[in-house]
Amino acid sequence: MKDGFIKAAAATPALRVADCAYNASEIVKLAKEAAGKGAQLIAFPELCLTGYTCGDLFLQQTLLDGALSALETVLRETETLDALVVVGLPFQWEGKIYNVAAAHAHGDVLGLVPKRSLPGYAEFYEPRQFTSGEGIETDIRLRLPSGKTLEGVPFGGVQVWRHADMPSFAVGVEICEDLWVPEPPSAALARAGATVIVNLSASDELVGKAAYRRELVKSQSARLLCAYVYADAGVGESTQDLVFAGHDLIAENGALLNESRRFESGVVYADLDLGRLLHDRRRMNTFAADPDAYRRMEFWLPARDCDLRDRVFPRTPFVPADKSRLRERCEEILTIQAAGLATRLRHTHAKTAVVGLSGGLDSTLALIVMAHAFDRLGLDRRGILAVTMPCFGTTARTKGNAEKLAEAYGATLQTVDIKGAVDRHFADIGQSKDDLTVTFENGQARMRTMVLMDLANMHGGMVVGTGDLSELALGWATYNGDHMSMYGVNASIPKTLVRFLVDYEAGRASDPALAAVLRDVLDTPVSPELLPPRDGEISQKTEDLVGPYELHDFFLYYMLRFGYPPRKIYRAAKKAFAGAYDEATIKKWLVTFLRRFFAQQFKRSCLPDGPKVGTVSLSPRGDWRMPSDACAALWLEQAQNL
Repeated sequence: MKDGFIKAAAATPALRVADCAYNASEIVKLAKEAAGKGAQLIAFPELCLTGYTCGDLFLQQTLLDGALSALETVLRETETLDALVVVGLPFQWEGKIYNVAAAHAHGDVLGLVPKRSLPGYAEFYEPRQFTSGEGIETDIRLRLPSGKTLEGVPFGGVQVWRHADMPSFAVGVEICEDLWVPEPPSAALARAGATVIVNLSASDELVGKAAYRRELVKSQSARLLCAYVYADAGVGESTQDLVFAGHDLIAENGALLNESRRFESGVVYADLDLGRLLHDRRRMNTFAADPDAYRRMEFWLPARDCDLRDRVFPRTPFVPADKSRLRERCEEILTIQAAGLATRLRHTHAKTAVVGLSGGLDSTLALIVMAHAFDRLGLDRRGILAVTMPCFGTTARTKGNAEKLAEAYGATLQTVDIKGAVDRHFADIGQSKDDLTVTFENGQARMRTMVLMDLANMHGGMVVGTGDLSELALGWATYNGDHMSMYGVNASIPKTLVRFLVDYEAGRASDPALAAVLRDVLDTPVSPELLPPRDGEISQKTEDLVGPYELHDFFLYYMLRFGYPPRKIYRAAKKAFAGAYDEATIKKWLVTFLRRFFAQQFKRSCLPDGPKVGTVSLSPRGDWRMPSDACAALWLEQAQNL
């Protein structure tokens, strides 16, 4: 339960129709297996103690008694398990039969939830045997076959069970058809605070139905900002007219974490990030909470650290993970960037767009976006003014690549050697050229920005900024230097994604010369090129100074997107980068990230406009409103004590 993680399991036992004792033994076996692997929430299918396909046998007292006896067996045999277990059974109350889910932990029944939406169509006709639980909210006396009586057991759909020591672990239950109706009970359960919805299901298998079921579960988890654990009936159910596949699914906020192989019995697991769900609910003021509408009961399980074996943390969370949609996603990103720039060019009646083209990754992506924007507007690409401004740190490699890029994209190239201007400026302010400190570096960056701004004035245009999201997070930009432009097309593109997009552009380039220069840009070390080269090669490598961008992008994503504290970021990073960086290295750069992120907010507080592309952005106008004087002490203390 540390850091808001719990392991959940959805289990499909191999059943025998109407053989309650056998079914109980199979359920106990899988429950023990799941608990042994760390699961603290274990869900079983609808009516699993009897089998879903018993038909009119549900009307037989013998089967009802057998189901209750099986429940008692499960309670007894799982009372030592540190898990909340949910099983399905037919239950008789006040002369009616209900299809219920029984939630229990440490041998105690926390509540019985009756199914509300009873299907009455061709394949299923549950109203023949069962009564809807709609509107029932009471406490009952549950008398077990052994003679043991449980007093005050909640019976009804208005129930949320919350862990006493971990409030983010809050569980609500709906049963099969309840999910498929226009107003599923899970919506109200989520508003009442349930972060995990358990669905006990018996869904028959038809051609194409698995895909629909999968999307339904994913969509519901996204809509409710919850985890959704779906346990489906399968092996052993009667195939007299239907076939059940045991399609178990576990989703979280729209993402499918795991699913079973159909037509097999067994257990699937997922590590749920409940802290992440609460963070998203806090962010979205449209998530309407209604905690007083439902009964909230506490349960307790001992704290157990989730091993995270069943959770994946991609090393590059900003980069599209679905390689099958690679082209589509890249086109979408570039189109968003280009559409934003095209609108700004049209609105300002700019005759040209000016970019400082260094031959590095960021300015290359900016040029690509500008070409897309000019094409969208039907403008001649010669209206793109690509300016290369060699100075003390410029290498022949980057200057040559800038020239080749401008030619390949049909832009107008202008070279402005700023060495003389910078020399004069340094002389004016008394800065020695032998003093290679921050003034030496930033003086060049600000001179470049002045050149770009003045050229934009001369040509009736606007300066397109090249700085990316990673640089903004770290403050790796010269204030009023590359920090400033009229429109920053890369403002929400982190460095790892910049590299990905340039690589995509190289892969689809029809011109071999363009592909070659883009590949060389990708192979060039990231550098502002503000210090003199050594033997003609880049001497100032950004990642040697501030740390690997793949780590910083990882830290940025989980801190901003999901509100992870430093301890949780560190834990996720250790898993994601195992074998690539040791723990000391991850901690070192995490501390660096936090220190720079807080100290450099003043640069983000006055950013130029730029298009938002993904869920993480640092625009001070809406996405990230942080005071420039905020103190990092709490975050740094936690990180330094890791």
